[in-house]
Parts: sequence; structure tokens; C-alpha cells
Amino acid sequence: MTEYGRGQAPEPWHPEDPLYGDQGWTGQHEVPQQQPQYQHEPQYQQQPQYQQQPHQQYAQQYPQQQQHVQQYPQQQHPQQQQHPQQQQHMQQQQHMHQQAQQAQPYVGQQQAYGGQTGHLQATDPYGGAPDPYGQQPASYPGEAPDLYGTAEAYPPPEPPGRRRVPEPAAEWQDDHGDTDLKTEEPGESFLAGGGDGDEGDDGRDVAGGGRRGGRGKGKAKQKKRKNGVACLFVAVVLVGGVGGIGYYGYSFLQDRFGEAADFTGEGTEPVDVEIKAGSSLGVMGRALKEAGVVASVEAFTQAAQAHPKGTSIQPGVYPLRKGMSAKSAVELMTDPSKLNVVTVTEGMRNAAVYAAVDKKLNLKPGTTFEVSKRELKNLGLPAWANSNPKIMDPLEGFLYPSRYDLTKDMKPEALLKQMVTRAKQKYDELGVEGKAKELGLQSPLQVITVASMVQAEGMNHEDFRKMSEVIYNRLEPTNDVTNQKIEFDSTINYLKGTSNIHVTRKEAKELDHAYNTYFYKGLTPGPIGNPGGDALNATLDPDKGGWMFFVSVDGKKTTFTQTYEEHMKLVDEFNARQKNGG
Repeated sequence: MTEYGRGQAPEPWHPEDPLYGDQGWTGQHEVPQQQPQYQHEPQYQQQPQYQQQPHQQYAQQYPQQQQHVQQYPQQQHPQQQQHPQQQQHMQQQQHMHQQAQQAQPYVGQQQAYGGQTGHLQATDPYGGAPDPYGQQPASYPGEAPDLYGTAEAYPPPEPPGRRRVPEPAAEWQDDHGDTDLKTEEPGESFLAGGGDGDEGDDGRDVAGGGRRGGRGKGKAKQKKRKNGVACLFVAVVLVGGVGGIGYYGYSFLQDRFGEAADFTGEGTEPVDVEIKAGSSLGVMGRALKEAGVVASVEAFTQAAQAHPKGTSIQPGVYPLRKGMSAKSAVELMTDPSKLNVVTVTEGMRNAAVYAAVDKKLNLKPGTTFEVSKRELKNLGLPAWANSNPKIMDPLEGFLYPSRYDLTKDMKPEALLKQMVTRAKQKYDELGVEGKAKELGLQSPLQVITVASMVQAEGMNHEDFRKMSEVIYNRLEPTNDVTNQKIEFDSTINYLKGTSNIHVTRKEAKELDHAYNTYFYKGLTPGPIGNPGGDALNATLDPDKGGWMFFVSVDGKKTTFTQTYEEHMKLVDEFNARQKNGG
């Protein structure tokens, strides 16, 4: 209710309102017509007549209901510029007071300006005593309750122009000590402390957008809420930082001093892991961990360092299993036979290579040999490779000695193509094609054929250059000792598919085959194996010592001679050793 009538009006000002004054006002009112105008305040004029308002109509219909005009104690203020909302509030009070006078005349109305109280008292026309502060029951529906007659009611407002800003309360000061007097407007975000204008900070209904006294607190609460969120954020960051430092610290200590994570057992699902050349134990461990073979790099390196052969693990593709213990993985990788590779050794014949591929790829025996014949033109052989129709295997001599890694689902043709490609690269590096004529040979294929015989008959690097010299001397047209026949046992073993060093003279003389160098002059139609690098280099650079014969008496050392007589002495020594079981 208003100070001069009943009805809707802004809620009384909160005592903590920055615009609420101190206790210095004397409370002396002057009649509005005689009162001098306050600073920056419009003069209130007594209106002779108003259009009848709803309150007037209701007062005329119910003359027995009297209206009480209450003037509230005021306090002294130093004069100060009036707030616009205060001007509006005083205009409302004057307006409602005039409405009440026109609606119902007062009997024996008198105004009393009492000392310090300053109450404007209205005499009850029916003889009742003045009720300056008593709470009045609502005399018609919708009447606002008297908010000033209760014990918890706020003191009434100060007169305009007499208010001063009180000392800033602690809760109004920001972090820099400045007082924040900004009030929130109705409709501000609820999360920002404004609310929806229906209820004040103390839970009481607020008409007209909220009471002003609660706005300062709302602002303070908003700042407190923001400060609380900031504190919470800082706390979360600090806790996260401490937690992160703790986690990494624990991980560091665990990696350095803790027991390395490891699986147990032989593993489950098969998986191929490639170890590249030059890989350290750490690089190997990371490759195994990424493939799911071992649980940690540390477990693998520790197991490898503890194994006698752990530091000599060779590059290649290893058929491992996921979830293996590090010790089991090291045991498998230190066994060359467990490598998922096909190794072509120096001098190895194609027949042995095909069998090894079938075994590693889990193929039916003979599958790779059939593929070699079917895919011959697609394997990348050089043009000079298949120049003799009597060649037993056109790929012989072109499956270059090396280790070839097998990947999952690898096909034989793909592996054979890798071998041929490597052989071509090696032959191109050595310049085989250009040196054939320098050596008195008819084609580059004969260079590979000589190298294959050198590889087959020689026992070591010392033998290879002398062995190539023997072949070249026996091919000479002036050779009347062997009549340009090579007479190597290795050629008969090749055509028969055997490795018997004891070839009888009768068998050698009677076996009619293009690869029998005892029966036919010159070289075989093609290579009798796959020569390695040493044999190839020795073929391209023979010893030039005039050697024609050789024999290994003890099976360990090869002795070379230039004449047939020297050779026969060595042959007799060899036969005697064989009779005595030597």
C-alpha cells in the first residue's frame, strides 16, 4: 500500500539502500502548497478535481470504509540530488492522497507534525482513535496488506533531496575496494542474480519489478556467485594439475623402477611382425607392442638382454602370436628357423628354393614349381636369360641368394618375382652383360653359368678365383688334355638332382645328357645353381695362374695344379685316403 492510500505501489525502500538516509532529519513537514521546492524536484500542485478513478468509485459505493493516511517517521538527510524513481514515488503518494480526499471527506481532520516522529495522523470519522501504524485488515478484495505495521517492516523512506550515500558495506565492495552501486534492472538473467521480478531476495512478493533494497544484495550475490565459480574453476585446475603431475610422476617411477608389464604364455592369434634391418632392441620392442605381441617395450628389452642370443636378433618377418610373454617372443626370434622367411643360400638350386617356398606358404609340394613355369614370362627375366632351348629350368641362376620376408597371404609368384628382380639388380651392378665377350663367352647367360659352377665346386673364397681360371682354361680351343670338356661332377649331380661327390668314371662317360660335362664339350645350357656375390666376382676376375686341375684330398682344402701328372698324384692320394676310411 502507499503512504496515502491503499493500492498497488512500489515496495518500501530497504534500509540498506544506498539512497536511504541517516537519522539527521528533523521530520518537520510543510504544507505542500507552502513548502519550498526541493532541489531538482517539481512543485506538487493541489488539483481541484480529478476524473473519478477506480479507487474513488469504490470509496463512494462504500462510504463506511475509511482510509487511513499514514505519515511515517522520517530521518534527517543532507540535501542531495533526487533520484528519478523517488520523484515518481512522491508524485504517486500526492496523487493517491488527493484521490482519498475527494472520495470521502475526513471528520475533524487535523494534521499534526509531532517533534521527532513526524506522523501525519487521520482522525477516524466514526470516533475511532487514529491508527498510525496498526495493520489494517483489507476492506475489499485485492487490497494490498499494510507492510509497515509489522515488527519486521522496514522504516519508511526519507524525503526527497535529503538522502546521502552511506558508507559502503563490505558486501558491496569489489576486489579493489570500489563500491558497486549499480542496480539490476527487472528482467535480468536469473543466473546473474536478477530473477524474474516476482520475488525479492527475502522471498516477499515484489510489485512493479522488484524492490530496490534487494537489488544491491542481488548484485552482491551475483558477484559472490561469480567469485564462487572462479574459485571452483581455480580449484578444479589445481586439482587437475596436481593429479596430472602425480600420474606422470607415478608413470615415470613405474617405468624406471617398477616391474614392466608383461603377458604370460605362448600367445593366441597369429600375427606377422617385420623387424627391419638396423633396428635396435627398443625399436623391435615398439614394433612388437604395436602389433599386440608383447605388453611393453621394457619387458621385451629386458628379456632380450637376459637371453644369450638376444642381442643378435636378425631382421625379417617373424610369425608371432598376440599376447605372448616377452621371454617367449625372444626365444622364437633368436631361432632363425622360426623366421617367416625363405632364405636362398649361395649355390642353392631352384628345386630346393621351390620346396622351401611351398613349406613356408603352406602349399602343396610342387605348387611353386608349377607357378614358375606358368608365370615365367611375367617374372621379369632379362631378354638374354632364356637363350638355349635345352635349359632345364629357365629360372635357374635368377633366384638370387638372399633372405626374403614372407607377408601374410603372400603368393608364390610375388615371391619369385622379388628374387628375379634382385638378381637382375645385382647382375646390372656387376656389368655382366658387357663383360661376356671380354671373358671369351658367348652370352651373359654363360657368365652366370660359369659362376654357378664356380660356386658348386669351390669351397671358399680362396678357391673361387682359381676355380674360374680352371673353367676358362678348359674351354680354350688349345686344351688337348680334356678336349674342351669341363668334366665337373657337379653338373652330373645337378641333372640327377643329387649331391653325391662320388661319380664313377663309367657313369660319367656313358650318361648322354646336355648337362653332362664329361660327355659334352663346353658349358651346360644354363646355370646349375644360383651363384652368390663372391662367385660372381671371381668369375669376372679369374686368378690367371694357369690352373687346369684341382682335387680336395681331405674334403676341406682344394689343391690346384697346372699339369695332369701333378693332378694324378693327388688323385692317388685321395683314393688311398678313401680306402683307409679317411
